[in-house]
Amino acid sequence: MRISDILRVKGDQVVTVPPGTPVEQLLEVLAQHRIGAVVVSRDGTAVEGIVSERDIVRALAARGAGVLGEPVSAIQTTQVRTVEPDAQLEDVERLMTERRFRHVPVVVGGALGGVVSIGDVVKFRIDELETERSTLADYITGERT
Repeated sequence: MRISDILRVKGDQVVTVPPGTPVEQLLEVLAQHRIGAVVVSRDGTAVEGIVSERDIVRALAARGAGVLGEPVSAIQTTQVRTVEPDAQLEDVERLMTERRFRHVPVVVGGALGGVVSIGDVVKFRIDELETERSTLADYITGERT
């Protein structure tokens, strides 16, 4: 399986914010879209960074509530690992586990083409296992379709 299989089901919509966005406004974006991270991008296509709930919590713990008025560029991760749509799902799972991050931007021809979260990967795996289980059960009971 490839990352493109997840994007085909999930879609390729990506929430981005410009680097100058105040962290307090970022919190509103995360809550509004019910997501855990956003890509930082001036134009919506170039990946300049990524900022997650974890980044916000760590910044708050280190610098206090004043961080809410700072721009997201002050707390973003700038060395972002990206993948292409043809990346193998197993490789991306390993990358997320080893590097301990939960969101990976997908880049197509140098432009942002989606984001895959660990939740997307888990959902895809569960659906895959359920389909396999159902197929095997139908085969065993003779209810082939």
